[in-house]
Amino acid sequence: MVTLTLLDPKAVIPPQRWCFENEPVIRIGRSPDNHIVLNSTLVSRYHVELRRIETDDVNSSWEIVNQGRNGTFLNGILINQGLLLDGSLLQLAQGGPTLKFQIQTTMAQTCRPLGAGCSHRGNAPQNLFCIHCGQPLQVERQIRQYQLLRPLGQGGMGTTYLVWDAAKAARTAPAQFQASPLRVLKEMNADMAAIAKAQELFEREARILQGLRHPGIPQFFDYFVENGKKYLVMEMIQGQDLERQIYQQGPVNLKQALEWMIQTCQILDYLHRQHPPIIHRDIKPANLMLRHRHQQIVVLDFGAVKEFGTPMGTRIGAEGYSAPEQERGQPVTQSDLYAIAPTLVFLVTGETPYKFYRKRGSEYRFRPEGIPTLTPNLQAILERTTHPQVSDRYQTAAELAQALASCL
Repeated sequence: MVTLTLLDPKAVIPPQRWCFENEPVIRIGRSPDNHIVLNSTLVSRYHVELRRIETDDVNSSWEIVNQGRNGTFLNGILINQGLLLDGSLLQLAQGGPTLKFQIQTTMAQTCRPLGAGCSHRGNAPQNLFCIHCGQPLQVERQIRQYQLLRPLGQGGMGTTYLVWDAAKAARTAPAQFQASPLRVLKEMNADMAAIAKAQELFEREARILQGLRHPGIPQFFDYFVENGKKYLVMEMIQGQDLERQIYQQGPVNLKQALEWMIQTCQILDYLHRQHPPIIHRDIKPANLMLRHRHQQIVVLDFGAVKEFGTPMGTRIGAEGYSAPEQERGQPVTQSDLYAIAPTLVFLVTGETPYKFYRKRGSEYRFRPEGIPTLTPNLQAILERTTHPQVSDRYQTAAELAQALASCL
C-alpha cells in the first residue's frame, strides 16, 4: 500500500492524504483526470507519474518520472527519474507543493488515520496543525464537537472562528481525508443576544444558507443554541477577499475584474431566482472571496440577507456601494447589481468609490470618469447599473452579466 500526504509548510491548513492499494501507476498533476489533483499554477497538467516496479511475486518498489515543465525535486534534488524510498519527499516545482511518500509492504498494514501515534515534534510555534499528521496543535476551547483554533474576525453581530470538526475528522476515511474537517463557526456576540433584531438577522442567515446549494456560496453545516448563544457553522473557504487582495497586490487588469464581476452576477442570479428572491444587501470587495482552488468567486457574509417582499427593514449596506433605495431601507434585487459598478472600479483603480461620485444638477451619481482602462461602452454600462431610478437599470443579474461579457 502506498500513502501520499500533501504537506503544508506553514501548517495553516491540515495536510491531505491519499491511499492506494493496487494501482500500478499513480498520476499527479493539475488536470482533473489525475489520481491526485493539485491546484497550483506551478504544477503542470500531468506533472509526475509514480510507477510500481515488480521485483518478485511478493515485493515491489516504486520509481518517479518527471513530466512537468517546472521540474520535480526528490528529497531536494532536481530529477527526471528516480527510485522512491519510504519517507521520500516529492516537491512539484521549485516552491510548489510537497508530498510525502510512504510505502507499506505487509498485507496486515492499513492506511492509519492522520494523527495516530504522532508525537507532534518538530512543529514551529505558530503552526496550527502538525506538519506530520495534520491534527490541531492548540485548541482554545470546544463547543460541542467544534474545536476553536483561532478567531478569524469580529463584527457587530458575531465573531467568526476557524474550527476543527472533531466528529467529522473521526468519521472520515483516511483515503478520503481531502474532505477537510475545517469549518467556520460564527458565534453571536453576547451583547446582541438581548436585541430582537439581531436575533432575527442571525436566524435568517442560518435559515437561508441552509436552503442554498451553489459553489459560489459557503456551504451550510450546522445551526444550534448552546448556553443561550446562537451558533452557525459554515464551509471554510480557502482564499483571499478582493479588498485585501487589491490592497496587498494592487489593482488588477480590466479583463480579470470583468471576469470576477461576471461570476458575482452569476451567483446573484441564483439568489435572485429563489422563491422568494433573496437580496444579499452587502455586496462589496470585502465580501467577495477568491477561492484558491479553481480561482472562483465566493460571496460571503449573509448576515444582511433579506427575502424580497418581507416588511421594510433596517438600513444595511456599505457606503459607496449601496443603492439609493437601499440607503432608505427599501432594497430590491437591482440594489445588489448597483454594487457591481463601484466594486469593479475599485478592482481596476484601488480607489475608494467615493472618488467617483459626482453631482450634476439635482443628481448625485456614480460617474467613473477619467479611468483610462474603461471603454466608453463599459462606462455607459456602469452608469446604467447605478442609475438612481431602479427602472432605468439592468433588471436582472443575467442581463448585467451579458453586458459585462460584451466588454471582454
